[in-house]
Amino acid sequence: MNLSEIPPKEIMPGYHGKMVHAKTMTWAFWDVEEGAAVPEHHHVHEQIMHVVDGNFEFTLNGATKTYHAGDVVIIPSNMPHSGKALTPCKLMDIFSPVRTEYQ
Repeated sequence: MNLSEIPPKEIMPGYHGKMVHAKTMTWAFWDVEEGAAVPEHHHVHEQIMHVVDGNFEFTLNGATKTYHAGDVVIIPSNMPHSGKALTPCKLMDIFSPVRTEYQ
């Protein structure tokens, strides 16, 4: 499989994702439009977010920081979080278990 063969899905406004699903995890590759925001939410999935490119404002359990290329954030299960792209961004997320709603 090659990432270029996976069609992107706009999961929420401004968040265009390519999803790779294994038995127990989902790997998401995001192209995020500047200004696109994801409201505070939580989910059972553990998540690891990696900022590949751009500046991304991220709030985890009430603490807000700006993350840049190379930064990694670990998001525990059911921890409230939200985010906003301050510039166009490329992000990668790993979720466990699989995000079936992204299939």
